Amino acid sequence: MKATGWQFVKKRTADADGGSVYVSVDGERYRRTGGEALRTEAAFQQMVTGLDYSVPRVLECGETSDGVFFAVEESLGGQSLHERALARLDGGRKPADAVVGQLARVSARLLYAQVGHPVDVAPDALRRWVEQAGWTRDVFAENPDLDTSRVHAALDRAMGRLDGVPMVWGHLDYGLPNVLPGGVIDWQHHGIVPLGYDVAPALEVVPFKGGAKGYAVTPDQRERYLAALDSAAQAAGADPVSQHLGAFLLVKSLFFLALMRPADPAPVGKHQKWQYRRHLFLKGLGQYERTGSVDTALFPAFDDFTAGRGSADRS
Repeated sequence: MKATGWQFVKKRTADADGGSVYVSVDGERYRRTGGEALRTEAAFQQMVTGLDYSVPRVLECGETSDGVFFAVEESLGGQSLHERALARLDGGRKPADAVVGQLARVSARLLYAQVGHPVDVAPDALRRWVEQAGWTRDVFAENPDLDTSRVHAALDRAMGRLDGVPMVWGHLDYGLPNVLPGGVIDWQHHGIVPLGYDVAPALEVVPFKGGAKGYAVTPDQRERYLAALDSAAQAAGADPVSQHLGAFLLVKSLFFLALMRPADPAPVGKHQKWQYRRHLFLKGLGQYERTGSVDTALFPAFDDFTAGRGSADRS
């Protein structure tokens, strides 16, 4: 695309139809091109903007002369909180408390909007959420040995605990890379989720990367973040969301295992990453079965796991 006033940023790898991202010269707007997935995402953003969700406002959308869909949206800032966390490590691995505080504020705004706009759903909504958020079809296809009564019993237990929790429109891939001080971007995987599923695990998902993110959240930061969310939920008239963190993380552990199995067993690195994510899922599953919770602080780092130091780590 040759558009005066737009600078190329990157290709859109998440869209099966391809497409690209451009930024305006003044940095105030983004223009994305793509196919049906982008069209659906733009329509969703327009819908939840009316529900007071902190998402980029879609300023313009349509088709180019050659039939390519485009959407122009406002910028919510130049740096994600992931990028800010990396920039403020000060030689250590603890992200700045200010970054965690920003995440808490954005998460509280999203949570408040979600509390105010519950979605009427069918009786099987929780099961559909597990299938969509956990990518269970892909996980079980790649790992048929995990498609067991044990795993399904744990998922049934999680759904039972979430029975009665309001269902809301959610992001499904919420975390520091998709959060900016002004709101939340990249809603291509949106769906209906139990209240709290987006925001509660936002710091807990960092260990699933095995140390590759470059930072590790401290127990104090995790505790203060969850306390801020519970306070925001209660202020909005909802129950605390942290009580369901274990159920959320059980599903998240499936999400992080999806599409990890290499088609070719030869690439050792990819095979190790797949085995690592299997280990984390089984570790979380065991914790959930025993306690109803999942403590990601007990997960081994990827390097420890590949060196053989993670197979007998604490449970």
